[in-house]
Amino acid sequence: MAAAPLALAAALLLSPQGAPPAHAAAGAEPVTLGPSGLPLPRFVSLKASKVNLRIGPGLNYSVDWMYLKSGLPMEIVQEYDTWRRVRDAEGAEGWINQSLLSGKRTALAAPWQQGKQIEIPLLAKPQEDARVVAKLQPGVMGTVKACDGKWCRMSFAGYDGWIEQSLVWGVYPGETVED
Repeated sequence: MAAAPLALAAALLLSPQGAPPAHAAAGAEPVTLGPSGLPLPRFVSLKASKVNLRIGPGLNYSVDWMYLKSGLPMEIVQEYDTWRRVRDAEGAEGWINQSLLSGKRTALAAPWQQGKQIEIPLLAKPQEDARVVAKLQPGVMGTVKACDGKWCRMSFAGYDGWIEQSLVWGVYPGETVED
C-alpha cells in the first residue's frame, strides 16, 4: 500500500474504493462471540493518533501499515489473546493490540465514493425530504451518536444530523446503536 492515504487520513479522507464493502450489501449475519465474549465482527475505532498494523498478532511481527489519525473506524474480524485482526474501510487487514482500540463508534461517509463529484447530505431529521444541515464529502469521518437500522445520528466537524445508514462505513446494515 502507498503511504499517500495516511496523509489524507489526517484530513479525514481515504483513497477511493470504488464500491461499498461486501458486507454493506449482505443481510444481517448471525452473531459469533470471540474469546473476549464480544461479537465478531464488530466496529471499533483507533484510540491513538499513531497505530501500527502488523502482519501477525504480536510485537515480533513486522509493521505492514501505520495509521496516523485517531478515531478511524476499524472492523474487528478475529481475536487472539490481546490482539485484534482488523479491517479498514479500504479492505486492508492486519493485527492491532486491543489497547490501541476504542469502543467509541465512528464512521466514514461513503468512502467507496471518494474521488467522485458527489455530496452526501447530513439532514436535520431522519427523513429524505428533511432540511440539509451540511453536505459531506465522501470519506469524511464522523462520530456515531445513534442508529435505528435505517438512519444514523452523527456529528461531523461540529455539524450534527442524520445520514442514511447505507451511506456510512462503520455501522452494519440494519444495526442499531444506542446513545
